[in-house]
Amino acid sequence: MLGVTLSAKGADVAVYSKHGTKVFICIFGGTQETRHELKGRDGDIHFGSIKGLKAGTRYGFRVEGPWAPELGLRFDPSKLLVDPYAWSLDQAFTFHDDLSKRGVDTAALVPKSVVQNALPDAKRVPYRKPEFIYELPVKAFTKLHPDISIGKCGTIAALAEKPVIDHLKKIGVDAIELLPITAWIDERHLNALGLRNAWGYNPVQFFAPDPRLAPGGFEEIRETIAKLHDNNFRVILDFVLNHSGESDQFGPTICLRGLDSATYYAHSRGELINDAGCGNTLNLNQLHVIEMVVAALRHWVLKAGVDGFRFDLATVMGRMADGFHSDAPLFKAIENDDVLSTCILIAEPWDIGLGGYQLGNFPKFWPEWNDKYRDDVRRFWRGDAYAANNLATRVSGSSDQFWRKQPSASINFIAAHDGFTLKDMVTYAAKDNLNNGEDNRDGKNGEVTWINGDVKALLATLFLSRGTIMLTAGDEFGRTQNGNNNAYAQDNQVTWLDWANADQDLIDYVSKLMALRKSLATYFIDEFLTGTPNEKNSFPDVQWFDEKGEAFKWNNSASDFLGLALAQNNARIALIFNASNSSQPLRFAARAKYAWQKIFCSKQGGDCPTDAVSVFNEIKKP
Repeated sequence: MLGVTLSAKGADVAVYSKHGTKVFICIFGGTQETRHELKGRDGDIHFGSIKGLKAGTRYGFRVEGPWAPELGLRFDPSKLLVDPYAWSLDQAFTFHDDLSKRGVDTAALVPKSVVQNALPDAKRVPYRKPEFIYELPVKAFTKLHPDISIGKCGTIAALAEKPVIDHLKKIGVDAIELLPITAWIDERHLNALGLRNAWGYNPVQFFAPDPRLAPGGFEEIRETIAKLHDNNFRVILDFVLNHSGESDQFGPTICLRGLDSATYYAHSRGELINDAGCGNTLNLNQLHVIEMVVAALRHWVLKAGVDGFRFDLATVMGRMADGFHSDAPLFKAIENDDVLSTCILIAEPWDIGLGGYQLGNFPKFWPEWNDKYRDDVRRFWRGDAYAANNLATRVSGSSDQFWRKQPSASINFIAAHDGFTLKDMVTYAAKDNLNNGEDNRDGKNGEVTWINGDVKALLATLFLSRGTIMLTAGDEFGRTQNGNNNAYAQDNQVTWLDWANADQDLIDYVSKLMALRKSLATYFIDEFLTGTPNEKNSFPDVQWFDEKGEAFKWNNSASDFLGLALAQNNARIALIFNASNSSQPLRFAARAKYAWQKIFCSKQGGDCPTDAVSVFNEIKKP
């Protein structure tokens, strides 16, 4: 077992370093450092036994080896290194220029790994496919919450507090997706700007929680997840496996780079590959790196009790020398693992590398973030040409992308942590990222936005679409980032949720939407629509129509109205998406002796008001 494992006489220590010539474990008592060389070697594993080590001991590693950057080798024994298998650190990472300077000792700057007693396995709950995922940044979510004690605000423990649980239950969430909680470091340019990473997408290692989010360590996480399970929530971790916070060749040496950069990071002719846009890319085709990743994921499931993972820029996980493969070694390792194969596994199906866009191409049972859903829904409500055609595909499950899977494989969202908030999307014509200190160059250009759009129509579209719902925390009550669509560096009021000024009417509206979806569950079964009758219906499972009630004309570029009648068990409902400038009565014909009864509308007005979503139930006439 790699890392430090307590034994009867002290601890057994094992470290992977293929190219390292000597490995030292460094024990810290106060400011004093004691080094012990691991003299045993079995292949690429350096090992030894250290007497007298006990739980609570602080330690790190130093590794000697060649300095040959042209070969991807950057050994520097002046650099103290965090144990990649440690699951407790004594403090958070803080960037300092000396972490990147060769030959400068960094023992005073690097967090120490902490020896821990073995944890018993956490209680797991049965797998359940999520229906409504709530994307949640741990610190920002409760930092300003008025009903959470100051000591817990901004921590994982706050998620188990009654006000949080009550809110999540009210809006109908069944799965909580936490933005990254593993220990991370700020990007090196942020310090000079007086900014800090607010999202955590810059991990240093993959086993230990960041002490800023979990000051109570793993026990805090286990207790919080257990409480969330008790309240029938599933917990998903956003996991970053595409890169580490050691960045490019000018970045800090604090963990994997100092242990064996040539093994842990992907290189081409000695240069770091940068498929994640963050300076480096983990070498996820290398056997030891795969084993480390699998061990880390198992650790979070077995010891913390998490239910699954959402993988950031996940195309990296399947990229091989000749392109992306859904049966790449890491995918196969996860699929063949008795623990991980039973988890929720979600891909963000793109990165910036060659062939990086892979929507719909991940393994069969992996749901994927659907950016086409996001953009096509926005375009329809903005009034773009042919947008109604694409909206029809998106609200019916995106079979063009997920025909190999099921509609639930489409993670439908209109806004996420990266990009405009839901409110800002219909408030700002263009991004305003000047506070990020990059002259507004960062963040996505040309994001689909328009001024004075209707948030309620967008939300209704989301909740009345086939697929899995995802909403980012605070969008249900009108959060704003003042037009910043890349607020990763705003660990302040820009990203902290403003509970005191939450739009309670909008919260109630989202709650009603989820209740409506549940009441119409038979119409949103996890199957693609065919447009033909089946054994459950004497008429087609879907019929598309225009504002005149006639069959929808798919070549109509100007259409700003989309209607569909869904059938299930010989009952029907009609959904109307009306982005036109006028209210429209429902003209689609009901069956003989039946009539259409409106049961929901996103806006007050006529049968189908402008910029609104309406739902009708077909009922028998008295």
